[in-house]
Amino acid sequence: MKKYSSLAEIQALIGQKKLSLPELLQYYFKQIETHQHLNAFNEVFFYSAAERARLVQEKIDKGSAGRLAGMVIGIKDNICYKDHEVTASSRMLEGFVSPYSATVVERLLNEDAVIIGRLNCDEFAMGGSNETSFYGAVKNAANPEKVAGGSSGGSAVAVQADMCLSALGTDTGGSVRQPAAFCGCIGLKPTYGRISRYGVIAYASSFDQVGTITSSVGDAALLLEVLAGADDHDSTVSREAVPAYTAGLSAGSKKKIAVLKETLESEALDKDIKAAILEAIEVFKAQGHSIEYVSFDLLDYLVPAYYVLTTAEASSNLSRYDGVHYGHRNLEATNLNELYKKSRAEGFGDEVKKRILLGTFVLSAGYYDAYYQKAQQVRRLIREKMESMLMDFDVIITPVTPTPAFKIGENIDDPLVMYMADIFTVLASLTGIPAIAVPLGNNSDGLPLSIQLMAKHFHEKELLSLSNEFLNTQDQDN
Repeated sequence: MKKYSSLAEIQALIGQKKLSLPELLQYYFKQIETHQHLNAFNEVFFYSAAERARLVQEKIDKGSAGRLAGMVIGIKDNICYKDHEVTASSRMLEGFVSPYSATVVERLLNEDAVIIGRLNCDEFAMGGSNETSFYGAVKNAANPEKVAGGSSGGSAVAVQADMCLSALGTDTGGSVRQPAAFCGCIGLKPTYGRISRYGVIAYASSFDQVGTITSSVGDAALLLEVLAGADDHDSTVSREAVPAYTAGLSAGSKKKIAVLKETLESEALDKDIKAAILEAIEVFKAQGHSIEYVSFDLLDYLVPAYYVLTTAEASSNLSRYDGVHYGHRNLEATNLNELYKKSRAEGFGDEVKKRILLGTFVLSAGYYDAYYQKAQQVRRLIREKMESMLMDFDVIITPVTPTPAFKIGENIDDPLVMYMADIFTVLASLTGIPAIAVPLGNNSDGLPLSIQLMAKHFHEKELLSLSNEFLNTQDQDN
């Protein structure tokens, strides 16, 4: 069976009786077994997925199936699915079975998607290489010695290696876009508040956003249509109407595009990525879009502001994991204080502990004004500058990552290198705007390269149509 890159292709074959959903699911099960060494899945839902596939196939045969019938999708292991285990790839939640489903899971199921399993990720979504997982590192299918990217590394590799058609991840500071870039997939982070966070294990609540990893822009658009919109369970979700993203894919109005010149002039930027982006810019020009290089002088403040704010929120969110309410519990403690200390010390990994400690420090009475308050002010400045820029431009271009996928173990012991790898992705996260990682082919070592497009709040339609136009041109040229 060949690799399918879009739901439309699968649905056409099912409609022609050349393929059935249970057959497709068995194919993906075999793919998962073949690529087990990549460590993308924390658990495969063999029984529940097979039962769902059978029921959805019956609905297809009756002509009553939903819009996602035929889509086999994986979910990041920080998204709750009723009666299924969810751990955030942490020992702290080992064995925890969710009593309810996240809104995004409910919406997938309501449209007859089949959820094949939960995907490996950095512990509590804290990491940029998928090396902090309690279940071990995820390996890049392009080269198993390289990282998959993080924190949604399992989601990206599952799509990259054809273990499912698409996957859900979460993006706090680039955790959908960066692994998608490392794995040659399309990674979409919608506007903050576009998709409900209800049932998603929190890391930094004012940043966290569910996103999609797909092989086609059409699937990204369709998933966003299904997942977006108001939710009574989440007060932070926008009630703004959800556009017909799929209908707008071919609406090719000419865009005014800004390129942040400091990002391309950065000494940290890999020469192959720079060359690929410059080539992509020429494609956009040839398509009739206008390109202008603009300055963004706050680049050096992005990563510090992001890590001060997200670690502060992580410190607050993860305080509930104390061995009493829920989470790993030490059985040898002789008093409550010791129970808290031992349970949290055993349950959390080193990276999570580091971020909790940093967050607790910046929130403490003596340092709140100097760090947390200052970072909030910087965030506002960055947001105002971006909103001003987006009054003049439809789309902003930057790299996704400074380098292609690096070796497993190469940077994990150097937090400064790891954190600075987020320099291009945290801009969209700090400002809440939508962003998409679009593949640009591979370098001479076979490692994927990528470009990032950003737009105004709730202007995902522009990102999707521009990405679709660009990739269609690339396909024609090849």
